[in-house]
Amino acid sequence: MAGKVSIINYLEAGIKGSGMRQAAIANNIANMGTPGYRRVDVTFENRLAKAIADGKEVSLDELEQEIIRPKNTTVDANGNDVTLEMEIGAMVKNVSMQKTYLRLLARTYRKMQSAITLK
Repeated sequence: MAGKVSIINYLEAGIKGSGMRQAAIANNIANMGTPGYRRVDVTFENRLAKAIADGKEVSLDELEQEIIRPKNTTVDANGNDVTLEMEIGAMVKNVSMQKTYLRLLARTYRKMQSAITLK
């Protein structure tokens, strides 16, 4: 059972992180015309991957997301580095990851339900 709890924690952390990233992307798009605005992103994948690789039980608190300003993109004349194409690409990738987390979580719950109903 401990393994299932870990899997659920990992998937919940992924869902939470991808939700935060979606909000960051929306914020970036909303600030496309704001002079001096630099895009933000959310990191959590490295901590999530390390926790999975270590194979230890973790809580959602240990897998907290971090909002960063990458500052690795070209800045326009207004000092803004947000491009709609990049944000839409990030959004599409993020939505795909979020769907994957949700499908895996649903599958995990179905397996648990099946194990409980079988006697």
